[in-house]
Amino acid sequence: MEKVRSNMTEFWKEHSKAATVEEMMLDSRARELTQHELPEILSLLPSLAGCRVLELGAGIGRFTSHLLTKAAHVTAVDFMESFVEKNRQKNGHRSNATFIQADVTKLDISHNSIDFIFSNWLLMYLSDEELKTFMEKSLRWLQPGGFLFFRESCNYRSGDCKRDFNPTCYRTEQQYTHLASSVQVEGTEAGQMFGFDIVLKKKVHTYVQMKNNPNQICWLLQKAARSSSTQNGFGTFQQFLDNQQYTRRGILRYEKMFGAGYVSTGGPDTTKEFVGLLNLKPGQKVLDVGCGIGGGDFYMAKTFGVDVLGLDLSENMVDLAMERAISEKLPSVQFEVADATKRTFPEGSFDVIYSRDTILHINDKLALFKRFHSWLKPGGQLLISDYCCGEKPWTPAFDAYVKQRGYILYTTSEYGEFIQEAGFCNVRAEDRTAQFIQVLKAELQRAEAIKDEYIEEFSEEDYIAIVNGWKEKLERTSSGDQRWGLFHATRI
Repeated sequence: MEKVRSNMTEFWKEHSKAATVEEMMLDSRARELTQHELPEILSLLPSLAGCRVLELGAGIGRFTSHLLTKAAHVTAVDFMESFVEKNRQKNGHRSNATFIQADVTKLDISHNSIDFIFSNWLLMYLSDEELKTFMEKSLRWLQPGGFLFFRESCNYRSGDCKRDFNPTCYRTEQQYTHLASSVQVEGTEAGQMFGFDIVLKKKVHTYVQMKNNPNQICWLLQKAARSSSTQNGFGTFQQFLDNQQYTRRGILRYEKMFGAGYVSTGGPDTTKEFVGLLNLKPGQKVLDVGCGIGGGDFYMAKTFGVDVLGLDLSENMVDLAMERAISEKLPSVQFEVADATKRTFPEGSFDVIYSRDTILHINDKLALFKRFHSWLKPGGQLLISDYCCGEKPWTPAFDAYVKQRGYILYTTSEYGEFIQEAGFCNVRAEDRTAQFIQVLKAELQRAEAIKDEYIEEFSEEDYIAIVNGWKEKLERTSSGDQRWGLFHATRI
């Protein structure tokens, strides 16, 4: 452990002599990159008004000055005295700033005293053991509901600065995500446990565009209570999705039924029909909530010239979407792992919010629709297809199915009322169950036609399971319990 710290000390002594932005970023294009990257990173942060911020690895203050304009107080910490001094010279006139020269592994902060921890290129200079300890300490330092933001170089180095030796740990993004979502600490009350929920995980687009580097990744995590009644034994809903319904194999099995690029009812056919209702124009900004593996997003971008941001809570979905994006070569489409109930965007960010068969997972639909309303520009459109239900009482089989999946379902008219209550106008709530049944039957016929291919690609067991799943959907819709709704509305 001491060897790791001494190596890091020697490394940064070598790269902090002049305390320039080029040294700190280890890149000759640092100033140009900063011009584009800094606003991108800041746009991902939650509101810092009134917040106590702990900035770790603050360096010469590239982000400090911006955090100071937003937060009640910023404590800026860095390992290297020359960096701290440069930061103090730049930002020391601010009354809401404190500067500390310290090794983050030895930092002592009061429990529940911080609202937001910001870290940029720090964790890759910690050993695996130090990283785990840091995550646990962060949970303790943060108050419940507080946030941790970190950004790292994954897989390999990014900067072009010459290095005689390089002790940096280039982990995979999966390693960071796994640790972030599995770490837990005890709260101040006995038996009370806390962990991190992932609010977002995404690539730094500046590096993709300017350096063709998709390995700059950032995370925003929120400290949340962990209860014993977790989702089917998983710590978070995201872990439940990625380990149960949306395993990588499970997603690919769905795609084989729905059509290449799609994991929602009707695949490309319903996508073309529903997107056609939007009258999209080149340059418009679309948010796809529950984007799956991105087929609809690529279609919208290629056909109408719109910019699309696809969000999905399933890391497996987004990983596959990113893989497909490489061959699509569409810089106008971006993806991120994100929780739409926690993600924030400035008011009026999008022209369209689009969602296909996703919101069935979300409990407080009214609160979500209010968020959608604020994210849309005046005149912006909302288009949603989603699973709905018939009037209760339901059959025991449907009741068990809904509980097993963790769905929260409403009738088509109730769903439309939530959208209206959220402030939308021109709300159209259509029961499309008849279309749903037609699509299911067509997909079953297609499955029969590609049976041999399906079994060869997966297995006979997979084929039987997926076909039975489709037949069960038909039974649930035929009984009147399961319905399918299409919703279209505008923001005034």
